[in-house]
Amino acid sequence: QVQLVEFGGGLVQAGGSLRLSCAVSGRTYSNYAMGWFRQAPGKEREFVTGISWNGGTTGYADSVKGRFTISRDIGKNTVTLQMNSLKPEDTAVYYCAARLTADSGRYYYNGDEYRYWGQGTQVTVSS
Repeated sequence: QVQLVEFGGGLVQAGGSLRLSCAVSGRTYSNYAMGWFRQAPGKEREFVTGISWNGGTTGYADSVKGRFTISRDIGKNTVTLQMNSLKPEDTAVYYCAARLTADSGRYYYNGDEYRYWGQGTQVTVSS
């Protein structure tokens, strides 16, 4: 079994930055593609960013492109989301997700393709 725990959410003013981390424990880490999703009140869950298990391929939602950066440290079993130039519309609960994959260079943007999820961390951006 795989457990994911997110850290780093909080309250920040518009234009500020936050760094989210996702700690992965349980079964072998290195062949998991990872992703971040978010869900705002009254809205559906949406893809934010994803990274392949070898870390070489990443993808971003258009709404965060150029502001957010995903990275992973295989040795520390962590995935990080650096969020800069935050906007009030970034306010949401952010979830870390993982899935086994045999494709080292692929990331996944469909939430239904992920098997493991963290409990979520709240990010609030004030105007």
